[in-house]
Amino acid sequence: MSALPASPRAEPLTADLPPSDPPTSDGPNADPLPTDPLPTDQRPTDPLPTDPLKAEPSAWLNSQPPTDEPLTSEQLRAESSRAARRRQRRLGQGRRLWPWLLLSPGLLWLLGLYLLPLLALVPLSLSEPLSRFGLETVFTGRASNYLEVLQAHGPILVRSFSYAGLATALGLVLAYPLAFAIRFRGGRWQPLLIGLVVLPSLSSYLVRAIAWTSLLGDQGPVLALVAALRLTGPLNDLGVLIDGRLLNTATAVILGLTTNLLPFLVLPLVVAMERIDPRLLEAAADLHAGPLRRFMQVVWPLSRPGLAAGILLSLIPAAGDVVNPLFLGGPNNRMIANTIENLLLVQLQAPRAAALTLVLMALITLAVLLQLRGRGGQELPLP
Repeated sequence: MSALPASPRAEPLTADLPPSDPPTSDGPNADPLPTDPLPTDQRPTDPLPTDPLKAEPSAWLNSQPPTDEPLTSEQLRAESSRAARRRQRRLGQGRRLWPWLLLSPGLLWLLGLYLLPLLALVPLSLSEPLSRFGLETVFTGRASNYLEVLQAHGPILVRSFSYAGLATALGLVLAYPLAFAIRFRGGRWQPLLIGLVVLPSLSSYLVRAIAWTSLLGDQGPVLALVAALRLTGPLNDLGVLIDGRLLNTATAVILGLTTNLLPFLVLPLVVAMERIDPRLLEAAADLHAGPLRRFMQVVWPLSRPGLAAGILLSLIPAAGDVVNPLFLGGPNNRMIANTIENLLLVQLQAPRAAALTLVLMALITLAVLLQLRGRGGQELPLP
């Protein structure tokens, strides 16, 4: 058999086909699809960060297009933190404002009824009276009024603070045992005992002074008890009695002051002793400390804040007292408030009365500042 002739090599079918157009979505006549939606020069150069936690939450949230999709957890945390900061700012402003709102009635009261009248005395103290028969004055800047009142009434000023100091010291001798008994021995009767201490203060100041005139009179029960104990002679020698009399003496004035200021000494001491743990006294007793040593080493140091408050509340009113020297003392026992009253209402010397008043207020303010400075800013247990 003869061999078949070799067939020519087959060419690819697409070799002679014309180049085809790129595929389109709408047929052969449609525009081609863009391969790049934005030209190169219009592309954003600073894309948004892929991690929103690395950017500011507010800037990231504001840069997002409005969508109806729910917020992510990072966005919720950012919003809640901003709301918390706003709430803290509002609360901080309220905390700063509320104390002043609460203090404003008292500050206005002190400004209108204490500070402004006190400042009005300054030009009056530098004035001169127009006549001897009236209170009219003219401002002349006469500073010698202060020197004149100090020279004329300086001993009375010293006497007033001496009486006030002695009355405060005597009141402390009575107040400490009473406050100790109320605090550590009062038990369920403690409110009643405190009420009995405060009860005399509910009556009129003038009524109490007049009642003392009956008790301290020549026929009163106090002198009768002194005579029964045969103490008239020794008390005359000590200056407590004058010619066997107790009324119209310095002793009567100091006793009257003591009874009036006693509640202002007892209550701060009770408040201070409320902070003392009774177990401290029990521990001191277990260490064989006697009553006096327990008082000096436990009660006294821990109750000194109450002592400071009591001195402030009693010394200042006692120094300016008017009623007790008038009813219980004699002409030689007048205090500075009686002298101011006499200068203003009897002698009609309003400038001198104003100058003496300002001197008294300056001394009292100095005593208060020294007492507060000695406390070093610690809290005073006021009743």
